This record gives sequence, C-alpha cells and structure tokens, in this order.
Amino acid sequence: MPTLIRPEGPEPDDVRFSRRTLATGVLSSGVLGGLAFAGYAPAALARQAAPITTDDDGLTLETTTIPAPDGFALPIFAARPAGDGPWPVVVVASEIFGVHEYIRDVCRRLAKAGYAAVAPAFFNRVEDPAPLSDMTRVQQIVGAAGYEQVMGDVSATLDWVSQQLWADSDKVGITGFCWGGKVVWQACARFAVLDAGVAWYGRLAPPETATPEQTASGQPWPVDLADDLKCPVLGLYGGQDRGIPLPGVEAMRAALQRAGQTDSGIHVYPDAPHAFHADYRDSYRAADAADGWRRALAFLDARLKS
Repeated sequence: MPTLIRPEGPEPDDVRFSRRTLATGVLSSGVLGGLAFAGYAPAALARQAAPITTDDDGLTLETTTIPAPDGFALPIFAARPAGDGPWPVVVVASEIFGVHEYIRDVCRRLAKAGYAAVAPAFFNRVEDPAPLSDMTRVQQIVGAAGYEQVMGDVSATLDWVSQQLWADSDKVGITGFCWGGKVVWQACARFAVLDAGVAWYGRLAPPETATPEQTASGQPWPVDLADDLKCPVLGLYGGQDRGIPLPGVEAMRAALQRAGQTDSGIHVYPDAPHAFHADYRDSYRAADAADGWRRALAFLDARLKS
C-alpha cells in the first residue's frame, strides 16, 4: 500500500485504504459540464466499509454549474427539503476527494435536517479527483486549488444561493471536512454573510516540520485568523490525529480566547483519529461521528434556525 501524504498531514489509518473501486452509494451518478459525480472515492474506500446512505425521499436534488469569479463554470451539488422554503443554507466544503458520494450524502443528511446544502466542486478546474485511485495525482489536483480561487468559489456559491427563492440568504453557514475543515475557518474569517461554521478536523497551523515554502503555501492558517472570525465556529477534532496534533489544537483554543471569540470553541474526541466522521474509511468511529453530528446540528440550529 502507498504511504499517503495529505494537506492535513499523514494519519496511520490513511495508509490502510483499500483499492476497491466499487461504490456502494445509492444515488445515481450525474454528468454535467464535463463533471462525472462518481461514487465513493476509490483511493479511500475501505473494503469493510458500510457507509451511511440517506435516501432522497422528501428532498429536491440539483446538479448545476455557476459562474466563478475567474469565469470557470463551477459545478455544484445541492440538496434541500422539497417545497418552497425558504430554507437556511449550509455550504459543504469537501475533503481532498471532492464531491463524491460521502459529500453528497452529507448534503442529503443536512437536507433531512431542514437545510439547503450546497457543495461546490473546488478541484474540477484541473480534474475531478473523486474517481481517482492515484493519490499522487489527487495531491497535484488539490495543490492547484489556491486560497484565492477557493474563496472565490465560496463567494460564487454564496452569490448563487442569494438568488434562489428557496434559500434564506439571511441564515447561512458552512461546514467542511479535512481539507474543507480548514476552508471553514478561512471562510468564516472572510465572509460577513456567514452566521456559523463547523470545521471537522481541518488543519489549524503548519506542522513543525513544514518548510518555509509549505508554510507560505498554506496561508492564511486558522490559528492566525482568530481575530478576524466574523461568526462563531465549532471545531471537531480527534485526539489521535497525528496530522493535527493536540498542541496545534490548544494553540487554536488559546488564539480564540485571546481574540475574545467566546462563542467559538473546539471539541476533541480523545480516542478518535483523523477523518473519524468519514463512514466509508477505516478511520470511521461511529460513536464519535454520531456525537459530532449531533453537536454540529445543535450549533447550526441555534444560529441558523432562530
């Protein structure tokens, strides 16, 4: 098996990925503007995985493209409750594998909870990473998605949402996983329209072994953005995440405290590894994932449904 190097840092569970390519999702694939929404990412799908699958009963699903600031036709996947709404909105920032079945299922779960969930395909200017098993290529694709491009895609998503009659554009949040967890902190420091963020194990600071080039390429780091947060953020992290060690988590907590961000905070699951919510991977921890989802919904509900 290959040794995988991720933007979030290496994690022991990550090197036990299966090469299995058969997706187990129940949502049929859609092709739009050159984008094939594949099943579960084969680079990370565990052989023994039994992912949660959420049906689309009572939901409206949509795949479309929207104009990004650089002119790119940005693919998005959206799920919302059937009916007129308006529904509070949650932008969903994916892992490095893009908008694959796990991310689409997260959108459906949010829709079942009364939200309009929208997942932009940040990486598709280069190539859709979802169907790939070559982690070197996945890393190249992810590395091409720089901060300004990603923030531009978030901005385009927010603009599109504001034009939808089914969306309550006064109640907007963001959640994200792994790579997308870092995007949550960055977006909440940049966009005043956001009312809440939930970051699942996104890197907070450069690792101690990072080169100056790696440190610079990852900027801005969440630990440096605490003063700039424009809405509360809940961080959900694993105590056994070797890619995001606890000293980095404590540094973020201290930064939030210094900045007076009393409505933001971080919850750590002591025995959980990185990607403990990813139910298609070996790293999945069902109890911690369920508790994290409960906390995430409670956090979003308090700020987007009041």
